Amino acid sequence: MMKHLVIGGAGYIGGVCVEKLIERGDAVVVLDHLGTGHRENVHPNAIFIQGEKGDSKLLDKIFSEHKIDTVLDFAGLIQVGESVKKPSKYFQNNFCQGVSLLDSMRRNGVDKIIFSSTAAVFGNPKTVPITEEADKSPINPYGESKYFFELAIKRYAEAYDLKYTIFRYFNACGATIMSKEQHINESHLIPLIFQAVKGERANIAVFGTDYETTDGTCIRDYVHIEDLISAHLAAIKYMEKSFRNEFNLGNGSGYSVKEVINAVEKITGKKVPVVFADRREGDPARLIASSEKAKKELGWSPKYPKIEQIIESAWSAELR
Repeated sequence: MMKHLVIGGAGYIGGVCVEKLIERGDAVVVLDHLGTGHRENVHPNAIFIQGEKGDSKLLDKIFSEHKIDTVLDFAGLIQVGESVKKPSKYFQNNFCQGVSLLDSMRRNGVDKIIFSSTAAVFGNPKTVPITEEADKSPINPYGESKYFFELAIKRYAEAYDLKYTIFRYFNACGATIMSKEQHINESHLIPLIFQAVKGERANIAVFGTDYETTDGTCIRDYVHIEDLISAHLAAIKYMEKSFRNEFNLGNGSGYSVKEVINAVEKITGKKVPVVFADRREGDPARLIASSEKAKKELGWSPKYPKIEQIIESAWSAELR
């Protein structure tokens, strides 16, 4: 039986990863400080430890008490706006604590990490769909902090034979039986639309209707959380033969903001209150991932590529 350390395993994406690892028979240790995660989101069969990934003494204790095969790091701050106002917080959490984690792994002979990065490392891409080779030019401290840690991982691989897989996500969404999106200071589109539908917020703001897209609103790539995690499970096996990997994950076919709103109305049977506003500075018209590399090397393919499938699973979780 393999045993993995899932950092951020009380959060949305990390929680689903724990769920699926345990379903397939692996053992899991969860480390989470519960700053943004939820204790009830942790699978009951996982070993839960509350703490920071930058706590070297705690990490040494975990690695000495558990034979960890792979570290899966989902922990990180994700609010772009906050990162601009509080860059120190983001570089400390997303980068500095990450380096401390790598040092703890090295001291204890743990040599495999799967890192949850972000599409924000690409900034405003020059070409779409976005491949792994596209220029990395993050435009905010959030994207920079993630990209700096990517670089640190690669340097540790060169110097210390660290084995790694880096995943860059494009709008993870949807839900499982156990887990759904629930962020403090929610900023993701689908949960925000649900809040508007349920009367928890007055409306949903659409920023910009004059983009060069079919309906004038921004197009983004949405990937179901189960599809996202299936790539992580595949990477654990793949890292037995390939030691330095990076993949973009998305369903490859973007949807506009208006299309997402229309899909929510179709699934819920409710009208979404919408207000139209000016463009937000720095919002590209289209962000779509090329996942061809993941499909070719990992044998990965999204099972839920349609936005209606994603929204239906998320709405069902809202009603439970």
